[in-house]
Amino acid sequence: MAAKKKAKTARRKTATRKIAGHHKPANSNEPHLSSRPVWQGQLRLSLVSCPVALFGATTKASDISFHLLNPETNNRIRMVPTDPDTGPVERADLVKGYELAKNKYVVLSNDELKAVKLETTRTIDIERFVDEKEIDRLYWNDPYYLKPNDDSGVEAYTVIREALAEAGRIALGRVVMHTRERLVALEPEGKGIVVHTLRMGDEVIPAKEAFADIPASRPDKQMIEIARKIIEQREGDFEPEKFEDRYENALRDLIRRKQKGEKLVTAEPVEQDNVIDLMAALKKSLKAKGEKPSAKRARG
Repeated sequence: MAAKKKAKTARRKTATRKIAGHHKPANSNEPHLSSRPVWQGQLRLSLVSCPVALFGATTKASDISFHLLNPETNNRIRMVPTDPDTGPVERADLVKGYELAKNKYVVLSNDELKAVKLETTRTIDIERFVDEKEIDRLYWNDPYYLKPNDDSGVEAYTVIREALAEAGRIALGRVVMHTRERLVALEPEGKGIVVHTLRMGDEVIPAKEAFADIPASRPDKQMIEIARKIIEQREGDFEPEKFEDRYENALRDLIRRKQKGEKLVTAEPVEQDNVIDLMAALKKSLKAKGEKPSAKRARG
């Protein structure tokens, strides 16, 4: 009887932990792979295909988010769709409209939108192989992990992965995600395949256009040399774990202090130094002898 009661208690605790996992505490920042894929379908290379699933490689689970509350009641505010003429409208009854001109729309029903189907809705079809250096970093977008979605497809998956690894190339394909067809880049990573969505050509503003108004004059050679030495002093490995979001940390600290009922004191704003003599500033930086600003802030 005692054993059954203990097991029941353990199950109840497990269930509680699962529910709590959807709402992490303010000081939690441990990334983990979602149990739900963002897309499922087939990965195809010519006549070879296998069932796969895409999972987000990044997470915002540790980001602090706020709800809007009524300060008089502390009740959470409901965002109710409202027609300016008739009042509140059921969200399920809404349709989508493309604006041709002000207050003039082409209205599309959900059935009409679903009818616009592409083969890439359910398939990532590898179309081309390119050198990684050919893809400008401006085009790289969100990363995902592509995993086999069925034991029967593991062999075909590993064949495609190993072929990519031996070729040393990036595979390009297309997939429909979140109602849009997206160009994707696939590359092997350990036992799996990493997928990056790529921006389309009409989504990237040419750098030449963005920097067109910057003067083409070259600065003083001595200044460049000093700046290069400063860069050499600060060279190091990329260690993302040593960099933290200091703003998020400050918010967490603020939340903890408010929970404890501490009286909050507003800090005086830090005055920014205005650089008057660029050469003097460079020389002063060089004399610091490689002292690096702290990337990781101690937690209170």
